[in-house]
Amino acid sequence: MNFPLFIAKRIYSDKGDHRKVSRPAIRIATVGVAIGLAVMIVTVSVVLGFKHTIRDKVAGFGSHIQVYNLRAAGLPICIDDSTLQAYEATEGVRHAERFTMAQGILKTDDDFLGVMFKGIGPEYDTTFISENLIEGELPKFSDSKTKYPLVLSKYMANKLRVKTGDRIFAYFIDEDDVKARRFTVCGIYQTNMKRFDDQICITDLYVTQRINGYDSLQCTGAELLVNDFEQLKTTNTNVLHTLKGQTDRDGYGSVSYAITEVYPQVFSWLELLDVNVWIILGLMIAVAGFTMISGLLIIILERTQMIGLLKALGARNSAIRHTFLWFAAFIIGRGMLWGNIVGLGIVLVQKYTGIITLDAQTYYVSEAPMQVNIPLIILLNIATLLISIFVLIAPSYLVSHIHPARSMHYE
Repeated sequence: MNFPLFIAKRIYSDKGDHRKVSRPAIRIATVGVAIGLAVMIVTVSVVLGFKHTIRDKVAGFGSHIQVYNLRAAGLPICIDDSTLQAYEATEGVRHAERFTMAQGILKTDDDFLGVMFKGIGPEYDTTFISENLIEGELPKFSDSKTKYPLVLSKYMANKLRVKTGDRIFAYFIDEDDVKARRFTVCGIYQTNMKRFDDQICITDLYVTQRINGYDSLQCTGAELLVNDFEQLKTTNTNVLHTLKGQTDRDGYGSVSYAITEVYPQVFSWLELLDVNVWIILGLMIAVAGFTMISGLLIIILERTQMIGLLKALGARNSAIRHTFLWFAAFIIGRGMLWGNIVGLGIVLVQKYTGIITLDAQTYYVSEAPMQVNIPLIILLNIATLLISIFVLIAPSYLVSHIHPARSMHYE
């Protein structure tokens, strides 16, 4: 029989123990651990949800890897079906698609707005656009013919006061003349990413190719989607190896850029969130540790007579210390149970109801995003348990200074 564990169980389960000091101390310690763990779970879930939401929005507009003309990003490259297949055959790449950008001006009778037209073809993955579409429907994008469809952001639609089904003129200015085209607004999207919503509208690849004077094989570049974002750097290296020494029909080489290189300021900002997470985790573990230390010291001092009796019966200091460490482990375990219930409860309620809203113009999301990462939550529980018990080892040595003869008279 494990003597320290047996004694700790008896002490912890003693319902008739009405000590005026230790019971409140136990409750405070339990609540401290519960609050600390709950805050850590919510913090990690919010930061992970926020980072992944923003990352997915940036990648939704620019994919994970972009391929451009090696000489300059403004020059076209020739991409045919075999080239797309070569991209997709690269290790780590899930999908490849073409795009062509064109600058233009949208104009109504009352207002005008300079925008970037992004032309996409039938192979383009429109999942992201569909998820953020708030009005209308997506057309079938084409690279061979067009009915001049247009998908605008909500900001553009409000600025120009247009809605789905409306016709709107676009003007494209080059060195020689001005080209006018009449588009039909098919859909309106909203991502709350101002840098994109203010600038990018979507149409057929055929339209932007003709506006830029490209033929059917020429485009601004290609976008590649990867299987695992965590392996983005490695996958981009693989793509660079694929592109190395290869030229297109016009003799131009290509170069690829990871989305973290295209928008470094966004991803640097997201990395700063990790610092906040570590600070909060450190503070919460410190709170839990201090409450447990205070509670353990109070319990030891209030159990001085029992400690003296155990020593008089032959119990060693190590056995008594282990008894109180087991006792603390029971308190920590109960606090962690409630911490998980409260923390996961808040996360799940927010995840499925979105009850906590945010200013989309400031945070890029309209509600606090949550992502439940079970392995990370398990790791938080293990770390909380181990660290809390570790910080109690030193205070537990207080029992070594309690003398049996003196403690028998302690009240």
